[in-house]
Amino acid sequence: MTDKILNLIGLAMKAGQVVSGEFSVEKCIKSGKAKMVIMAEDASDNTMKKFKDKCNYYNVPIIIYSTKEHLGAALGKELRSSIALTEDGLKNAILKIKTEVS
Repeated sequence: MTDKILNLIGLAMKAGQVVSGEFSVEKCIKSGKAKMVIMAEDASDNTMKKFKDKCNYYNVPIIIYSTKEHLGAALGKELRSSIALTEDGLKNAILKIKTEVS
């Protein structure tokens, strides 16, 4: 089975609509540019709590999905524990897939 969400993240990366890396994602959330944050399931507890709190405060949807390795691979990069999407269309597509699966 191909992973639709990781494929969408890859497309978003090519379109320049993804911010990755802890510092950049945090900046993106604070600036109001983040439409959604995706955290890896295997991110550290501290990282997880920090981003959940930030997203809650700034009212940004957050989902926990896949692993650091897979998120990084979808972006063509090394391990990534957090990424932010800066485009509503992709955010909505991912949320739609998530609700169909659950």
